[in-house]
Amino acid sequence: MPGVVIIYDSVTKNTAQMAEILAAELKKLDTPRDLFHVDDFEVKKLLDYDGIIVGTPNYFGSMSNKLKKLFDDSVRYYRKLDGKLGAAFCSTGIIGGGGETAIIDVLTAMMIHGMIVMGSPHSGHYGVLSIGSPDERVKKELSEWASRFVKVLNKLFA
Repeated sequence: MPGVVIIYDSVTKNTAQMAEILAAELKKLDTPRDLFHVDDFEVKKLLDYDGIIVGTPNYFGSMSNKLKKLFDDSVRYYRKLDGKLGAAFCSTGIIGGGGETAIIDVLTAMMIHGMIVMGSPHSGHYGVLSIGSPDERVKKELSEWASRFVKVLNKLFA
């Protein structure tokens, strides 16, 4: 079965909570998964997973500097992430504060590597977005999103 890594950065713990919820949902789906704060993740480990999910806080409409550095360092593995499934989620402070553009920033980096990125016609189109601490809506979206991610992952790597 394909393995998934969730890599996140979090200052206020909101993105960390989202990552933990997502990891728990993947566990319910019997999907091999690992969860790392970006500080504890080595870029070469990206090669070990078929699914890569990145969670970022909103930094002025972009991903955090630590996640940007991870993607900058991933240039060593350019073309080696081709065909992997990617997705992103974000926590932000306010509606309209740049959370969606932060998600798109992550997805753009994934697409440059040739990764297949997953959006959603059912919830946040680019990825799950939490305004502050994850509420019931966010938890529900993360659950549905995890299920959809696993279905797509299994189709890709069957």
